[in-house]
Amino acid sequence: MPVLQPGASRLLLLPRALLSMASGSPPSQPSQASGSGYVPGSVSAAFVTCPNEKVAKEIARAVVEKHLAACVNLIPKITSIYEWKGKIEEDSEVLMMIKTQSSLVPALTDFVRSVHPYEVAESNHDEPCSC
Repeated sequence: MPVLQPGASRLLLLPRALLSMASGSPPSQPSQASGSGYVPGSVSAAFVTCPNEKVAKEIARAVVEKHLAACVNLIPKITSIYEWKGKIEEDSEVLMMIKTQSSLVPALTDFVRSVHPYEVAESNHDEPCSC
């Protein structure tokens, strides 16, 4: 894929409890009776911006096919405002919400960086989002 001019794709990870709160449902609690296999901290979500729906679908399909994520949701027509090479830029993008196991985050990050068309792919999973 050609290198595109817009700013960095941002990979931001959220723990499952935050995702549950954002959806309005309480976080699942493992119980002895239900036999839930959920372990706190074992599930993450990554948010990655893409220049268009075609690129987002290609990356999403590949991520799921490679078993790096269970599901990817695409949110079209977001507006991103960011600084790039000293200028404030504004672009229409597609947001990918990638749901994965926390243990797969390093492999997911490496794969997305290897196929993403933006010149810079940024990962902010160890620090607060800089966007």
